[in-house]
Amino acid sequence: MITYFCGAFVLALAGVALCQQAARQAAVRVEQEPHHHVVLKNDSVLVTHVVIPPGEATLYHTHSYDRAAIHLTNNMITLQQMGQSESEQMPAKIGEISASTRKGDPLTHRVRNAGPGPFEVIDVEFLQRPVQPSAAEAAKVGAEDPSARIYNWALAPGASSAQHTHERPYLVISVTPMQLKMTGVDGKSSTHEVKAGDFHWVDSKMTHTLANGGTTDGQIVELELK
Repeated sequence: MITYFCGAFVLALAGVALCQQAARQAAVRVEQEPHHHVVLKNDSVLVTHVVIPPGEATLYHTHSYDRAAIHLTNNMITLQQMGQSESEQMPAKIGEISASTRKGDPLTHRVRNAGPGPFEVIDVEFLQRPVQPSAAEAAKVGAEDPSARIYNWALAPGASSAQHTHERPYLVISVTPMQLKMTGVDGKSSTHEVKAGDFHWVDSKMTHTLANGGTTDGQIVELELK
């Protein structure tokens, strides 16, 4: 009886280990997850536009770097790390910004959209932490992690940001549709009709202002490498 019990216990443990191993194998890299659409990848960043229809969930997927997320829609979502219980529903709101730091093992989780409507977010992974972070801040920092600083510009119609300088490469993302006017230090301007989720990568030093040339409120987020 004791031998049988011990044998059954060992088999049960082996079964649990196999299940855990299978679960780990079921997780995919973030760029392989079907709801994560890669829109830019270079030596510095991996940018994905995440779109989850209401009622759907992503596969378990792994984030391996410091990252930031910019929300483009209003939804209720749940999060679930592998091996843990699913969270309670929580709101995701247009214009919300988050920055997270990789600590220890990569994060493996899934996201479920409880609605209403599609859940959309721009997710940015910073593929290299700086050896010597820049001390220069372009503006008031809205969020940051060891790899990047994030600047958040809420611009009323006709409003402009302060002139500011990006010493290092950065990503500019439109959170809302707007008429975006950018003016360089030389006074030359360019105007672009941008949609929610539009982005532009700049890999050189830049001094400029951002202005809202439209008739509705706009929001622009800049993510600058440290």
